[in-house]
This record gives sequence, C-alpha cells and structure tokens, in this order.
Amino acid sequence: MSDDASSNPATSSLRENWPWIAIGILLLVVTWLLSPILTPFVVGAGLAYMGDPLVDRLEKLRLSRTAGVSLVFVVLTVFALLVIALVVPMLGEQLGVLIHNIPDWLVWLQDSALPKLGVSLPEGIRLDAEGLKTLITDNWSKASNVLPAIWQRASDSTGAIMTTVANLFLIPIVTFYLLRDWDRLVAWIRGVIPPRWRPTADGLARETDEVLGAFFRGQLTVMAALTAYYWLALWLTGLKLALIVGLIIGMVSFVPYLGAIIGIVTAVIAMAVQTQELTPFIWLAVVFAVGQFLESNVFSPWLIGDKIGLHPVAVIFAVMAGGQLFGFIGVLLALPVAAVLAVMLRHTLTHWFQSRLYLDPALDPAPEAPAEASIPALREDA
Repeated sequence: MSDDASSNPATSSLRENWPWIAIGILLLVVTWLLSPILTPFVVGAGLAYMGDPLVDRLEKLRLSRTAGVSLVFVVLTVFALLVIALVVPMLGEQLGVLIHNIPDWLVWLQDSALPKLGVSLPEGIRLDAEGLKTLITDNWSKASNVLPAIWQRASDSTGAIMTTVANLFLIPIVTFYLLRDWDRLVAWIRGVIPPRWRPTADGLARETDEVLGAFFRGQLTVMAALTAYYWLALWLTGLKLALIVGLIIGMVSFVPYLGAIIGIVTAVIAMAVQTQELTPFIWLAVVFAVGQFLESNVFSPWLIGDKIGLHPVAVIFAVMAGGQLFGFIGVLLALPVAAVLAVMLRHTLTHWFQSRLYLDPALDPAPEAPAEASIPALREDA
C-alpha cells in the first residue's frame, strides 16, 4: 500500500474499525432474520417508553421504581378492563348483526349490485343459502383435491393464532421488566457510545425523544378521538355496524387518508346492504366530510402538530417500506424510525449548509451570489 493511502485518515479509520462495522452489519442481519418474533418486544419497548415519564414522576414522590411500575400497571389494567367491559358486548352484538346480514348481502350482491355492473352469474348458480348448498353438492367430488390445501391453511392459521395469543401474554411481561429497568438501559446504551460522540448523541437523543414522545401521545389521542367521533356519528346515521367501522378508521388513521378511505368504502357497502334509500348516504357524506375537517384542522394540529416533520407521502412510503422489509413489525417501527431519520437528516443538512464545500465560492465552477442558506422544508405546510 502506498504512503498516501496509508496516511489517509479515512482509510486508516476504516482499517482500524472494520470489526465494529462488521458487527453492526451482523446485528442488522440478525434483526431482519428475527423480525417474525420481535413483535412483543417492540410493542413492549414502545409501551415502556411511553410509560417511563409517568413512573419518573412517581419516583419523585418517593415511590420505588418497582412500586411505581406496579401502580402504573394496576391503573392501566383497570382502565383496559373497563374499556373491554363497555366495548366488547357492543362489538359482539354488531358482529352478530354482521353475520346475520351475510345472506342478505349475498342476495343484494346477486340481485342488485352485479346486474348494475353488467355482471351476471353462470346459469344455475345463486348466492343464497340453497344456491351455495347446491353448488357445494354438485362439486363435492372435486373437493377432495382441495381439502389437503384447506387443512394446511387451517394448520397455518392455528399456528398464527397461537403465536398471537403467546405475544399478547408476552407483551405485559416484557413491558413490565423494560419499564422497571428503563433508566438503567438508557444509561447502558449511553455508556457504550464513545465519549467524543456523546455530546452529539445526547443532542440527537433529546430532540428525538421530544419528537417521538409528543408524536406517540398525540397520535394515540387522535386515534381514540376519531374512533369515538365516527362511532357516534355513524350510529346517529342509523348504520348498524357503526362501532366496527369506527374502530377500523381509528386503528388505521396513523396512515394519512387510508383510514378514511377504508372507512368510506366499508360504511357505504354496509349502508347499501342495510337500505337502498338515498338520505342515509347523504348523511354518510356529511359525517366523513366533517370527520376529515376535524382530523385535518382540529385533532391533528392540536394533539400532534408538526411533531414528526414528515410529509404524508413520506409517511405512507415509510409504512409500506417497513412492511415490505420486516412485515408487521416493520409497520410498527416505520414511523418511529422515520422520525429518527428525519431528526438525523435535519442535523446533517445543518452541517452541510455550514460546510466549506457548500459555502466556499472558490469551489463553485460558476461563481455567483450564493442563495440564502436554509434547510429545505420537509413538512406538509411547506
């Protein structure tokens, strides 16, 4: 190797630190491989992160860390049980209505919807109960080839259900221990950062904590507010599945516009099967128009503001990219990771606009009066 190459600081640093770079890459690969089992740990870490400020306040009241965590868990458990006691019976009733209405939906689809679309069923096939029974009977001899595939799918579904149940039991356990040891965990992470990097890391951590904390609390409040609004408003329109539609909209509302789109489609189909009168659809349009106004001009600005600093298209891309790379766990991590990357990008741009390469006129091939240095806006209101 030449003397120039050996004296190059970048080359020397890379040669000296390549084991640590390899370890970092290995950790990323292992995380990707283990992504199917990370859900309870990621959810537990998120809950511990949101609960840590409350436990810290209890510690200031001279409660021990374990006692504070236990008190928070008791309060949250009682609140969850109250919500379940109030919501589950109504949700069960509406699911019963949904199941009871399936035959009517099939008849409506066959006699009204498909003819209006110019689609006709093959001769002799009907979507009512007798028609489906006849269809199954006539094709029973061919069903033997399908049964193994159905059994395999049922077995896979059973495994997925068991995994989901196990995760639900693991989440509170993981949350309890992470919340109890949260401060020590943060101190340990800070301790492994090289001392010369700690001032920068502390600044990034503070800004990221402000963004994520405000965003999570605000987003959860917005989701609850939208669920309550659409549940009540759709119930007033006479929609029998108002609670189900409201829950769907609230749960998906963290992706811009997706919750409203799914809600509109679901509510219109449910109302179309329930009644063919025009007036309820007018009221549905009013409900969703007011809901979008409240979300865009009241709930989100007041409860979230511009905390995450990402354009809605960037949010959609982050959620889709997370799901593509890491599945469900990627969807959960998409917005937190995007928020951290947005903070890092803002700091990177600040250093770029102060760099010699950006400011030195001698390096510009066409010297002109430099434009005012400002960070390009990454927000929706830009």
